[in-house]
Amino acid sequence: MKNDKDLYSSPLVERNASREMSELFGPQKKFSTWRKLWLELAKAQKKLGLNITQTQITQMAKHLEDIDFNKAARYETKFRHDVVAHIHTFAEVAPKAAPIIHLGATSCFVADNTDLIIMRQALQLVSGKLAACMDLLGKFAKKHRALPALGFTHYQPAQLTTVGKRATLWCYDFATDLDEIEHRLDTLAFRGVKGTTGTQASFMELFNGNNNKVKRLDSALAKAFGFKNLSVVTGQTYSRKTDMLVTNALASIAQSAHKLCNDVRLLANLKELEEPFGKSQVGSSAMAYKRNPMRCERVTALSRFVLSLATSPQMTASEQWLERTLDDSANRRLVIPEAFLAVDGILEILINVLGGLVVYPKVIASHIAAELPFMATENILMAAVKLGGNRQALHEKIRQHSHAAAAQVKTLGKPNDLLDRLKADPAFKKVNLKTVVNPKNYIGRAPQQVDEFIKTVVAPVRRKYRKQLNRVVTLNV
Repeated sequence: MKNDKDLYSSPLVERNASREMSELFGPQKKFSTWRKLWLELAKAQKKLGLNITQTQITQMAKHLEDIDFNKAARYETKFRHDVVAHIHTFAEVAPKAAPIIHLGATSCFVADNTDLIIMRQALQLVSGKLAACMDLLGKFAKKHRALPALGFTHYQPAQLTTVGKRATLWCYDFATDLDEIEHRLDTLAFRGVKGTTGTQASFMELFNGNNNKVKRLDSALAKAFGFKNLSVVTGQTYSRKTDMLVTNALASIAQSAHKLCNDVRLLANLKELEEPFGKSQVGSSAMAYKRNPMRCERVTALSRFVLSLATSPQMTASEQWLERTLDDSANRRLVIPEAFLAVDGILEILINVLGGLVVYPKVIASHIAAELPFMATENILMAAVKLGGNRQALHEKIRQHSHAAAAQVKTLGKPNDLLDRLKADPAFKKVNLKTVVNPKNYIGRAPQQVDEFIKTVVAPVRRKYRKQLNRVVTLNV
């Protein structure tokens, strides 16, 4: 006997995205929004003088949510058209309104405007979760603002930074992403009522050529759904460039998340930093000792998926012939929901990870101890010269000792003994080597930079999104 488990279901919904994001792209939300658009269209047309009765409006308003999806499916099989199918389904429960449902409109009136309504709500969800990630990174950065750590360039040991300062770099990327998401929200334009090719000819006919009433109708629909911006002109659809801009903003989040999680994975290999690891979690079915960074690996996997999705809206926007061609539809039904669902999953995982990052200061200190003597040689040289030494002679001695110490590390696998070699050399006996190689002398303004970053970048986000912080995320797997 076959059941639902015989069918493919999206891992984005089952394993990654939140219920709130998944519901936004579900059938109930989509088709109830269609009905709300038909209702608001009829209400605005009535107000502007068309022969639409209050009884028709009331009947429509009573049946915005009770959608018979089986009946709609049967109608779609018959008509091969989803909008027509739902018009008939709606008309059956609001029979008095049947003559005026979808009056003057084209399919894109409900389809495109619904997509914009849902995208706006999805962007609002994303912005709140981005803010939550920034808040957690800000807390982490503040806690470790002055903890020295090796910096890495080319993944080779470089001048010291702090654990907190590194976290601000991750957070700053998210701040840039949040700016872009907010810009998309601020500029997202409602399609409105534009007719079959964007000329509003059908509405001009309904209102006997009254240009002002058609413009008022268009504005009334945008206002009814809370849009401050309205597309000035469209073809049959709103410009598919909008989809491209939105998915690019989502891809930017994916890029930032990928970078952060790759860094965590690299640091986990060094045993300096780890993502949370459950008490009963299994890292490997074979290697019982493993503590794999599987949550960060999931983020990088989902991020690559989003980055690949971002190319489709670019091509779709390019392929729109003249006023419209339908080869956008099947692509958009996949790309837009999945881009949002994947980014939502990414942010859910990140909130979980960032709320439980584990730092190992002693491991970090041991790595500094292995490298700092080499980095400190210039300061040691300057200190020795100040105490009366010959710069050229001292430079040569440091060169010889450094190469010998490097051989101990690289060839023999022994600890870095450069400081011991310098201590034993009479030329450096006056130099206080403990002071010269104190890691805190090599972190520059990193702690102050963390403080300034939190004050100027994180704090305003915390104030704006204070009701959306302190999220607790329990992952499905």
